[in-house]
Amino acid sequence: MTRSPGRTLAVTAGGTLLGMTAFTAPLSIVPSVAAHLGAGTVATSWILSSMSLGLAVALLTSGAIGDDLGRRKVFVLGAALLGLGSAACGVAPTPLVFILGRVVEGLGTAAVIACGLGVISHTFPPGPQRLRATGIWGACMGAGPAVGPLLGSVADATVGWRYSYLVLTVLSAALALAARSSLEESRSGRTTPIDVVGAALLGLGLGCLLAALTEGRQGWTSPREIVLIAGAVILLVAFVVHQRRASGPLLDLALFRRPALVSATLAAFVTGAGIIALMSFLSTVLQRGMAETAVHTAVVLLGWSGVSAAASLLARRLPAGLSGGARMASGLGLIALGLVPLTLLTTASPVWQILLGLVVSGVGTGLMNATLGREAVASVPSTSAGTGSGINNASRYVGAAFGVTVVTVVALPAAGADPAAGLVAGWNVAAGIGIALCLAGAAATLLLQRADVRYTAATSVHI
Repeated sequence: MTRSPGRTLAVTAGGTLLGMTAFTAPLSIVPSVAAHLGAGTVATSWILSSMSLGLAVALLTSGAIGDDLGRRKVFVLGAALLGLGSAACGVAPTPLVFILGRVVEGLGTAAVIACGLGVISHTFPPGPQRLRATGIWGACMGAGPAVGPLLGSVADATVGWRYSYLVLTVLSAALALAARSSLEESRSGRTTPIDVVGAALLGLGLGCLLAALTEGRQGWTSPREIVLIAGAVILLVAFVVHQRRASGPLLDLALFRRPALVSATLAAFVTGAGIIALMSFLSTVLQRGMAETAVHTAVVLLGWSGVSAAASLLARRLPAGLSGGARMASGLGLIALGLVPLTLLTTASPVWQILLGLVVSGVGTGLMNATLGREAVASVPSTSAGTGSGINNASRYVGAAFGVTVVTVVALPAAGADPAAGLVAGWNVAAGIGIALCLAGAAATLLLQRADVRYTAATSVHI
């Protein structure tokens, strides 16, 4: 039976919206969650980072597995895991249970995002239809960070933050049922078995890397930190060696010969490190540095997330001849421009100054959300759409974890300093680093775009 493209888009984009809502739900209520669970400094850091760990570990593997076993099947499984993780967070009696629930949420969301974008690539042909579909998908990627903090803060202020996870659990179950009935199954058609060894090496390697980044916020010389860093290096190097030798690798490293894929992957990493990480920390600055309430903080953040969602929808109106590289460079440039007012904050800065920066950077983020998904699947063969999506989104959340670590280390005030003023001053430095990173990423993206034109021309000649 042929499924409706409209229903397919509604389910896949809705899944992304739900996953991003879950990802950002605790951002505005971290102090409340930590207090209720008795979480210390390290556990609070893990509350923020644990879902990023699940996302980064599973995005690439779930996309590749979906290409082989069936994207609908893995999407449904992801929705079920998202619901299971949300339920665990809602009833968590300790920080450990909450953190594990967030990791499971990340694993489920990874499958929903990677396979959802793969389903869109399978359903909508290249051209205006796919451009519109990926724009809507990108808008949902941006809308989630608008809904999540509001859901968490309103629930916390009324019936209690645990009820926000009840809502996420129910919606995840509905998503699984809708996906089962509305999505058409699609596969890559490859006959090679799943690379279990490669999946294990990559998952464990990225897990060690992100755990090292999280634990490193407390210091980089402890035995645990050294073991995690060494483990990440060894496992990821072993993954690359295994991929070169495996007959049916999880990730065909030859895909990275195309500069367009390298460009999209780099731009995704910079988006994660340069804006997602900063926005993840901004709620802490607004509440602890500028004495804002959780609800007011969530409303202010709409200046970034709400505009991002709208910009993703409007991005399809850009000239068709504007290349993906130019779109990504423009997006990163706008993010950098928007961060400028956010490098000049004080504890008494007016809201309009913050909103000005958030709106401009939101336009850039929306353009990135709309473009990255399209470029991720366009720069790989159609049979590897899930893999391309997984590569791109894994890079985004590894970048986010890296960026949050940098922001936390830079922004936290030194001992003896005024806590509020020191936090805001540190934030200003972190935002400046974000500007430099986005500008460097924009320049690299343009250079890679030129390299891809030459690569495509040379490949066409040989063919």
